[in-house]
Amino acid sequence: MILEDSFIQIVKPIVLISLCSLSLLGCVNDDVSDLDQYIQNVKARPKGAIPLLPEIKVVEPYLFDPDGLRNPFQAVKKIEEEMEAGVSSAFGIRPNVTRRKEELEAYSLDTLRMVGTVQLENSKWALIKANDGTIHRIKKGNYMGQNYGEIIQILDNRIELMEIVPDKPGSWREQQASLALTE
Repeated sequence: MILEDSFIQIVKPIVLISLCSLSLLGCVNDDVSDLDQYIQNVKARPKGAIPLLPEIKVVEPYLFDPDGLRNPFQAVKKIEEEMEAGVSSAFGIRPNVTRRKEELEAYSLDTLRMVGTVQLENSKWALIKANDGTIHRIKKGNYMGQNYGEIIQILDNRIELMEIVPDKPGSWREQQASLALTE
């Protein structure tokens, strides 16, 4: 009985494969004249010229000289603490760290969106939407962004501001930025 079951288990797949193979043999067509015609048509087409490869542009190597630049691995807050302690030079641009921070200075510029402007009492105000959905009203002279960005001009389609960013250890530089109208 066990021998018969194992024999059936071996023979059954062989029989099925044989039947499938025989049924596929009935589908074979020896007429390939349409394929021969297509090959002749392709060979009869005129040969085209192969376009030349584009010219390779030589890239000039750039030697990076980090002398005198700010250490990118030192936290900006640490530099600010050194400034407050008097480590930095007394000359040049530096942020006013004693000034009371405004509400929009808690957000980075890329999370803020300008949604419009309002003209009130001969001054133009910009409407700023924070990423939490709150809309704030600001004017020229206010601050926004995490890089001490002072608003220097409000236009109908954008806000221009001047940021103070760390440059070298103990020194700062001004950087112009803008926030465009999005909605």
